Amino acid sequence: MKPIVIIPTYNEIDALPMTVDRIRSELPDIDILVVDDNSPDGTGAWADARSAEDEHLKVLHRPGKGGLAAAYVAGFGWALKDYTHVVQMDADGSHRADDLVRMLARAERADEPDLVIGSRWVPGGGVENWPLSRQLLSRLGNVYNRIALGLPFTDITAGFRVYRCDALRDINLADVQVVGYYWQTDMTQRMHERGAHVVEQPITFHEREAGQSKLSSTIFFESLKESTRRGIRHHTTQAKGILRG
Repeated sequence: MKPIVIIPTYNEIDALPMTVDRIRSELPDIDILVVDDNSPDGTGAWADARSAEDEHLKVLHRPGKGGLAAAYVAGFGWALKDYTHVVQMDADGSHRADDLVRMLARAERADEPDLVIGSRWVPGGGVENWPLSRQLLSRLGNVYNRIALGLPFTDITAGFRVYRCDALRDINLADVQVVGYYWQTDMTQRMHERGAHVVEQPITFHEREAGQSKLSSTIFFESLKESTRRGIRHHTTQAKGILRG
């Protein structure tokens, strides 16, 4: 198993050093790829300096702020030729290194999952420092996606993941929905439709410790709108199949 942790950044100078240090404390030799969107706060410059001291830390610079999904897709493309697994991990401290260790161990088990989702909403998972309103919004959003799209998973929108590279190669990354927050759901749906072996590993999600969140209500409702559109298409296709049968 040869994994790489992909961490997209835009103005994460206050959080990224802490996140890298935590990963290093648990996994001293794992490769890390920082994908920086030309952060004006110097995040990319910090990553370059750290990579000069740490041979296992790589940096991919992009010309400007292109969004989280596009940064991950760029990172996937960079990593697919040399690694067996790629990890999605946020820079802001919400995803923890001890959970990363457990997720990688799950990815290495004999059943060889194509995708390990770090799930907040399965038994053993949870969140810290989230108001009840945000917990309800996340839970209801996941229930809605599950019903609309016919997906059998609990945390469809989770952003902490381990993909097997062989499974990612079966997906045309150029077709992935990279606008807004919907891309996690899009990737989950694509994996499921291809018959991928997807498992959920409990994690504890922590509210970000530094910097500012890029998630807004507009992004959330755009994702809800896309789920509704695809859900209508999914159930229409199912109904047509039943009628033909």
